[in-house]
Amino acid sequence: MLHLRVIAPVELRDKVIDVLGRHAGVTHLVVHPEAALVPAGDEITADIARESANHVVDDLKALDLQRRGAITLDVVDTVVSTAAYHAEKEADGDPGDAIVWEELSARTREESTLNVTFLLFLCLACMIAAVGVVTDSPVTVVGAMVVGPEFGPLAALAVALVRRRLDLARRASIALLVGFPVAMVSTAAFVLGGEALGWIQLASTRQLTDVDFIFQVGPLSFVVALLAGAAGMLSLVSAKSAALVGVFISVTTVPAAGFAVVAASVGEWDVAAESAAQLAINLAGITLAGVAVLAVRRRHETRRPNG
Repeated sequence: MLHLRVIAPVELRDKVIDVLGRHAGVTHLVVHPEAALVPAGDEITADIARESANHVVDDLKALDLQRRGAITLDVVDTVVSTAAYHAEKEADGDPGDAIVWEELSARTREESTLNVTFLLFLCLACMIAAVGVVTDSPVTVVGAMVVGPEFGPLAALAVALVRRRLDLARRASIALLVGFPVAMVSTAAFVLGGEALGWIQLASTRQLTDVDFIFQVGPLSFVVALLAGAAGMLSLVSAKSAALVGVFISVTTVPAAGFAVVAASVGEWDVAAESAAQLAINLAGITLAGVAVLAVRRRHETRRPNG
């Protein structure tokens, strides 16, 4: 279940209580009159089933509470209550299938912000991938896949396209369009520095046998990206984070970026171009699959009666 906390102006108290009272899946309703100081108003709390969350939040936003007060949702792991059990039973649908759109938007917005942490993770992942390439080590390449933070902006872009959130789409696009060039330039400096020190002595990427799959573009590249993107989005909306690890090691986004840098450093521009194409295909496939999953889930949700 979710714990709902509302700060509402006093004059909206009855309307908020009416909204919460008419929805199935709402229980443990508590009102603290004039308990809030900034912004001033009432504090109203309730526990709600995930399946009812979108309808409840939409009705509260219709009262302009997001501007005149606040709407907060927290995940409740354990609730020992017969009333809560009946509320979840009365709510339409299954909690494991429910997408709480505001929760999803907030989570993806946080993970798609272009900041120092995001850039550092992406730069480190590309450098690890470059090491995996020059040493022909698939294990190192897999490590780079896991470290890469690029799924956050891709998921945010999918959410933005489905929800028509221009602000979120802009944030995610900036993270990708700035992040990857910065990471690749940093990796190029790293590779050239290794060559200058004699640590990297790769004459040609064509001699690689274990990691050459990274730049080999084919129909299955797009298929795998679609499948991984769908699995990743399902994992995100169902809060099954363990499945995300499988997504990370299924697609060659960061490894393709690292391979492109290494190929360019030895003058093999055709291989670098193929690697860049692999990167673009994976980014597009993951995003399109995420959009498809969310669109299907949204259509299924809109067919349900309002809880």
